[in-house]
Formats: sequence, C-alpha cells, structure tokens
Amino acid sequence: MFSPRKRLKFSDLDARQILSLAIASEEEDAQIYRHYADSLRADFPASAQVFDGMAQEEDDHRRRLIDVYTERFGPNIVPIRRDHVAGFPTRHPTWLVENLGLERMREEAAMMEKGAANFYTKAAQRTSDAGIRKLLGDLAAEEMGHATKAERLQETHLDDTAKDQEEVTAQRQFILTWVQPGLAGLMDGSVSTLAPIFAAAFATQDTWITFQVGLAASVGAGISMGFTEAASDDGQLSGRGSPVKRGFASGIMTTVGGMGHALPYLIPDFWTATVIAILVVFIELWAIVWIQNRFMQTPFFRATFQVVLGGALVFAAGALIGGG
Repeated sequence: MFSPRKRLKFSDLDARQILSLAIASEEEDAQIYRHYADSLRADFPASAQVFDGMAQEEDDHRRRLIDVYTERFGPNIVPIRRDHVAGFPTRHPTWLVENLGLERMREEAAMMEKGAANFYTKAAQRTSDAGIRKLLGDLAAEEMGHATKAERLQETHLDDTAKDQEEVTAQRQFILTWVQPGLAGLMDGSVSTLAPIFAAAFATQDTWITFQVGLAASVGAGISMGFTEAASDDGQLSGRGSPVKRGFASGIMTTVGGMGHALPYLIPDFWTATVIAILVVFIELWAIVWIQNRFMQTPFFRATFQVVLGGALVFAAGALIGGG
C-alpha cells in the first residue's frame, strides 16, 4: 500500500504502476459520471443520458487497459490511486460539484477529460514498450476528442425541445432553491429588524448600543430563519431542492437584510448614522420589490404596496416606541 504522506513522483513510476494508475483513474471517472447522471435523472433526463454515455466510454478505456496489463504483468493490479502520486490532479468532491448545478458538472467533466488527456500523453512518453505506448497514445487522442464526443452525445440526447425543457427546469429549481428562500429571508431581515433597531436608536440615541441590538437581532433572526426553512420541508415532495441550501439562503439573506441598516450605527454621530440607516432601508425595500417582480413575477405595484408599506409601518412602530 502507498502512504499519502510519502507520495510517489510521477517520473519514478514504472510501466506497471502507470497502467495501474490509469485503470484506477478510469474507474473513478466512470463512477463520477454515473453519480452525476443519477443526480440529474429526475430533473434533467437528457443530460443524465449524456453522462451515462461518458461513463460507458471510461468503462471501455478501463477494459482495454486491464487487457494490456494482464497480458504484460498478470492478474494482480498494483493498488495505486491519484492521491498516491505527487502533483497528480485530483477530482473535486461530487457533492460539491453537483450542488453547484448542471453547468458546473459539465465544466468539471471537461476539465476531467483534459486532465486525462495530459496524463496519457505524458505516460506514453515514459514507456518504451511499444504496445503500452500505442494504447496510452490512443487513449490520449480519445480523451482529447471527448469534448467532441460529449457534443455528439448532447446532439443525440439533447434536441431543442429537451434543451428548452431543461432550461425551464433549471430556472425553476434555481428560484425554488435559492431565490424564494433567500427573498423570504431578505424580507424578514429587512423588515422585522426595523422595529428593534430604530426603537433602540431613538430610545438611547447611543450608536454603539443600537449597533449591538441590530447585530443581535440580525444574527438571531438569521439563525432562526435558516433552521426554520431547513426543517420545514425536506424538498422530496415539493421539489424545492436541498433543505440545507434553502436554509443557508434564507439564513444568510435574513442576516444581510438586518445588518444593512445596523452597520451605519458604527458611525459615532447619531443623526448621521440614522439618516444613512434610513437610506439603506429605502434601498433594501426597493431591492426586494425588484426581486419579487423580476423572479417571482409579482406585479410591481402589488409588490410595492406589500413591501414598502409594510416596511414603513414597522419602521414607524419602532420609531414611535423608541421615541416615546
């Protein structure tokens, strides 16, 4: 076995180790493509078929490598992987890539194919065995052509109708997973913290105390909204996506919404800080109106009435309570 702490240099690998490394790499790449395909199958069936086809290509490479290996060195393959070789590019975690969406998966696949082509090109240069060198050179050429192969697979499985459907699905998923909970958090953070922040401001006229109240209200509301969003719906039946993603979107935007008009109170002068905070509130509320109109198709005047009027009433309540 190889210790990750004592990695081999690529220049020190012999033909047997190079073939073993290539076999392990092809197996890993095929598993990654199948994982992408499985994660996309429900919402993006055409793209899932593309990744299935790419996985089959990697399986074919693995079989050809094993055939040459067993012919030269017997049935026992050396247990060597990417992380055993210094400087050998590793793959990004599949959970990270798939959480970033379909386009990120495609980008990762393109980088994987390019990296594999570079590996086979360098590996072919290091062996004097004609048969092994020919195989590695052929695989390098095939990996370089996989971008074209992926394009052909997309043309086969992704016609214009399928592309349009997947674009609509992707847009809907983006809105349900990120925009909707983020907007709810921004609204809650921007509006619900108005009363405690401005009540503290007018009651104490102390900018530092007001900032502390705003910080506590914003962070507390963010934590509460994040956990509430994540716990309220696991996304399986509603199709709203990962509860963790929605929880982060809601919690972070709630905190941002509250901190927007709390930060001005880091300014020592009370009235300067208050005027700036009110301007920030104005910007926040109109930003919410724009997001509702742009992504949620809420009529502009209705969104304005709901958000701006509601925010104004909460602000007035805080100012009256603090001033009284």
